[in-house]
Amino acid sequence: MRVEERKVARVVLLDPDDRILLMHGFEPEDPESTWWFTPGGGLEGDETREQAALRELAEETGITDVQLGPLLWQRMCSFPFDGRRWKQDEWYFLARTTQIATDTSGLTGLEQRSVAGLRWWTSAELSVARETVYPTRLAELLRTLLDEGPPRTPLVLAPEIA
Repeated sequence: MRVEERKVARVVLLDPDDRILLMHGFEPEDPESTWWFTPGGGLEGDETREQAALRELAEETGITDVQLGPLLWQRMCSFPFDGRRWKQDEWYFLARTTQIATDTSGLTGLEQRSVAGLRWWTSAELSVARETVYPTRLAELLRTLLDEGPPRTPLVLAPEIA
């Protein structure tokens, strides 16, 4: 199986009510295998992680009215998806928006075959969700973020290998 190594920028996007926007993904060949995750994706060319975060957010959600905040978390992960193994070095940035409406018309072909939609979640909804969410500690991380604010230095999350 081919391994795709990528530097990735992800966005922890919060609305004025502190709800987080998550994407509902699934394996293209197995639509029953689903999970929720933050918007974001791989860096292109010589763009910075911050530039990639804003570009990916616009492409995947249509949301461009954003205040990009600090780097919150870093994580290494590896997982099989669409016939390949992905190994990702992910950086999660805090962002805030008042733009609630989403538009997924900018999704790539692969994203169109693997994204079922978007949803705004409250911290309480996320903490009782029975569905798979990545990173796996997102409910706890979000609660801490809302209670204490961004960490002084980015938290390095435990690697996740699927």
